[in-house]
Amino acid sequence: MAEQPIIKKVIKKKGHGHHGGAWKLAYADFVTAMMAFFLLMWLLGSTDEATKKGISEYFQDPYEASKIDKGKVPSLDEIDPTELDKQAEKEDKKQLESLKMKIEKMVKEDKNLGDLKDQIQLTITPEGLRVQIVDDKKTPMFKLGSSKTEPQIRTILNALAPVINKLPNKITINGHTDAKPFPDISKQYTNWELSSERANAARAELRSGGYDEKKILRVSGLGDSVPLNTKDPLDPVNRRISIIVMNKKTELQLLEEVGNKEDPKGKPAPPEHGGAEAAKPGAEKPAEPSAEGADKAASHEPEKPAAEPANPEPAAPKPEAGATPEANAEAADNAATQEPEKPAAEPAKTEAEPKPADEKPPEH
Repeated sequence: MAEQPIIKKVIKKKGHGHHGGAWKLAYADFVTAMMAFFLLMWLLGSTDEATKKGISEYFQDPYEASKIDKGKVPSLDEIDPTELDKQAEKEDKKQLESLKMKIEKMVKEDKNLGDLKDQIQLTITPEGLRVQIVDDKKTPMFKLGSSKTEPQIRTILNALAPVINKLPNKITINGHTDAKPFPDISKQYTNWELSSERANAARAELRSGGYDEKKILRVSGLGDSVPLNTKDPLDPVNRRISIIVMNKKTELQLLEEVGNKEDPKGKPAPPEHGGAEAAKPGAEKPAEPSAEGADKAASHEPEKPAAEPANPEPAAPKPEAGATPEANAEAADNAATQEPEKPAAEPAKTEAEPKPADEKPPEH
């Protein structure tokens, strides 16, 4: 007899709901919602009434611009000019400091300038950024006693030109020498001429390096008057080229200094042959002995009509007494200018005027 299979019924017990993980998701959503709610309550409590009103108006019609008051915009009249000048100076100083950092970085990275880094001195001064290229016993920048440039200074200036040219600031170039005098034979050529020629040679090298020559405001030579090493006037560092990238304030001061040498009103000075009287037409005298002077005086007489009527009446009988033709022409011109203003006096003048009218000389 075959054995019957034994069947076992296994009932799997399911855990209760609170033993699962579904409740954690619901609780996390609840905590997040409560956090958002309390955050909103805190924000509403920390805002002022004007901001709340603006937010409510925005959500009432979100397609319109927000009506939140952003404060009054100050007009140009309310802005203090000194504050604007201070802000401009700060911005200008930042640009010059940035330029200094770029030049320092260029000197470090450029292999051609690595050996010359000690001869390039950068300083921020009240006038702007001063770039000084100084001499050295081993590596001079110019031939001794000459303005002919050496390869070292040409390398430096050609590298500086494109970097400085990026700023709109104008520059000045100053040449300096040491205190070593020239021989007595060359009294006509001194350190003043040498420093000026070296400054001009530096200008030419900057131009060849790509610098805009229109930004160069002044090129000058100072000789040995401003030594870098005051203790040793013969020190080679005193032989140098100084390039000043000026800030706006210094640039304006220099332009005013140059402008003060001209006419303050910006007009050219009167010609020397004309004198002071040529520049002042109102200073001409109306009573001239010639007929041309009488015409000029007549053109100015309408400005003073009250002073004219007394002159023609006593002068009327003079033409009949054999007066000169010039005086007759002057009396006729004066009478012609007086007729529109004094019509009542014309009959008295017509008796004495026909003769000088016929005797007019051909000068007119």
